[in-house]
Amino acid sequence: MSPGGGRDAQLKHTGLRHGWTTGACATAATTAAYTALLTGEFPDPVTITLPKGQTPAFALAAESLSGGEAMAGIVKDAGDDPDVTHGALIRATVRLLPPGSGVVFRAGPGVGTVTRPGLPLDVGEPAINPVPRQMMRDHVALVAGRHGGGGDVEITVSVDHGEEIARSTWNPRLGILGGLSILGTTGIVVPYSCSAWIDSIRRGVDVARAAGRTHVAGCTGSTSEKTVVAVYGLPEDALLDMGDFAGAVLKYVRRHPVERLTICGGFAKLSKLAAGHLDLHSARSQVDKSFLAELARAGGADASLAAEVASANTGLAALQLCTAAGVPLGDLVASTARDQALGVLRGAPVTVDVICIDRAGTVVGRSAPAGPLGGYQLR
Repeated sequence: MSPGGGRDAQLKHTGLRHGWTTGACATAATTAAYTALLTGEFPDPVTITLPKGQTPAFALAAESLSGGEAMAGIVKDAGDDPDVTHGALIRATVRLLPPGSGVVFRAGPGVGTVTRPGLPLDVGEPAINPVPRQMMRDHVALVAGRHGGGGDVEITVSVDHGEEIARSTWNPRLGILGGLSILGTTGIVVPYSCSAWIDSIRRGVDVARAAGRTHVAGCTGSTSEKTVVAVYGLPEDALLDMGDFAGAVLKYVRRHPVERLTICGGFAKLSKLAAGHLDLHSARSQVDKSFLAELARAGGADASLAAEVASANTGLAALQLCTAAGVPLGDLVASTARDQALGVLRGAPVTVDVICIDRAGTVVGRSAPAGPLGGYQLR
């Protein structure tokens, strides 16, 4: 690890305390409940392993064991992040199923159900995202291996007052009805105080320049970091965790240039940059499907497809429509976002390229690199 650089150094520099995602809390609750079903005792605190190897311990706030099922509850601690789910009680109720059933997920009170396409879950599924599902499956398997269980269980996740809390989120607009989503790709909530995080971005650029890095990457999160490492092999101190603050990266690099800047993030977030937004947070900018429809028309979409894109439920749904029709909407968003970035850089001697990914980290759009004169500078 390069001293002073990378995501962990940025977080340390902010002085803010990280927290745990709803997915991590649900995994801990599931682990405790299934352990109790097999042993008769709840582990308290219960320790889990997160996708990056961290092993946090969670105290139980609620527990019950009776009638062939067990319930455990964890109070979510979001750290210093102003998260609407901070303090929410997240419960997992685990019930044994016949051999061969596998792991089945259910939405309990306060957890939403998907009612529209365009999300990473099928319509009718509980709003428990893919990474938390995998975390729960993995921990069910671990507990089964330790205590002689079969690993065939039904997991019902619920959140006390979740339906009320969800009214303060985008879930109702996305067609996730009845409550919250169980989220998280790393298990960790990174706190975003605007001033502290922007300062950490600036420090990240300074550290990269001091280390002689000529190529840095501004990433919206851990999945995009993995993508740019896979594509370019960048070292940790060349990675900037920009979160939603694309403008902060661009404005600082304008004053403190590096030879090359890659911006990598989710398709929907980077469609906001393509539309001219420099703050990508959902509270301050939204995906403009009409704008995506215009890009699709420029890429060869007919009027019918453009209308479908304009009325799509999510950016991902718009992308899927265009992909099926052979319209390169991902590349168009990436190229337009790159041009917006070059505009912010105002002629600074920086070559820029943009990579759009989906939630799994698959590249769904990519621009060619271009420099301050607008010409492509392939290296």
